Amino acid sequence: MSERRLNQPLGGNEMPRFGGPATMMRLPARTTAEGLDAAFVGIPMDIGTSNRSGTRHGPRQIRDESRMLRPYNMATGAAPFEQLQVADIGDVPINTFDLKKSVDIITAFYDDVLGHGAIPLTLGGDHTLTWPILRAMRKKHGPVALIHVDAHADINEAMFGETVAHGTPFRRAWEDGCLINEKVFQIGLRGTGYSPEDFDWGRQQGWTVIQAEACWYRSMIPLMERIRDRIGDAPVYLSFDIDSLDPAFAPGTGTVEPGGLNIWQGLEIVRGCTGLNLVGGDLVEVSPPYDPSGNTALIGANLLYEMLCVLPGVEQKTVVEQGDW
Repeated sequence: MSERRLNQPLGGNEMPRFGGPATMMRLPARTTAEGLDAAFVGIPMDIGTSNRSGTRHGPRQIRDESRMLRPYNMATGAAPFEQLQVADIGDVPINTFDLKKSVDIITAFYDDVLGHGAIPLTLGGDHTLTWPILRAMRKKHGPVALIHVDAHADINEAMFGETVAHGTPFRRAWEDGCLINEKVFQIGLRGTGYSPEDFDWGRQQGWTVIQAEACWYRSMIPLMERIRDRIGDAPVYLSFDIDSLDPAFAPGTGTVEPGGLNIWQGLEIVRGCTGLNLVGGDLVEVSPPYDPSGNTALIGANLLYEMLCVLPGVEQKTVVEQGDW
């Protein structure tokens, strides 16, 4: 058996799905990203939240719900473990009493992951965490393109007088020169606000903002084709807030907004990243206390798997054609 084949998730016929290691997809656990092409990383943090807490438990619950995932993608034909060496490298040891110290801890952790050449896929945790990850990305890749899927723009100058919170990460990333402004796309924004600037600030920086209402009743495939053309071969980071999905599908999050994306649109967005130079991704804001069925974490686990399937080096083929019925 080749070295690549040694890196498969534990199968359901080898160990019942309710048993085995408590890792993402029941993958091997590693302590570092050395020798890996991609690494799943947890950031168990909710000290940046402004409403309902609980996202500190998100990574553990996402891992638990990932136990049903299998290695072959029946829709896209991707078999990521055939081409990539992947493992779960555990959680970032944040300081749960100090958000600002935690930001620096996260950046240092991702400096190490990227230093090994691995692509990190992050299980959140509140959305504050994307800013320190993007700081590490900038040091490795320079400014990156961004696909940000969310109900909220997260570009606040401050929250309760604090400049570090889950509503500020993309303002801070912009200030730090982490982003290629003409290649930033925010998808799914909606709800109420304080002024038009809540969404227009990003537009003023050259970002493209696609509000949720523009997505209603539509496939995201044409949108993603345009986004791929705009991004080209630039390094791109994908940040997916689970509250971008309508609460009918994903109620287990801290700041729900009605009128959101549906699950199949979320899948089309992630699958639409095929061919991009994806250098990292995250799935944030899963709050298990508000997710009694586990379905929100289950969706999060599946979206993270779909991110793995579109990483550079993973072969794709269309298995399900439109109209194939």
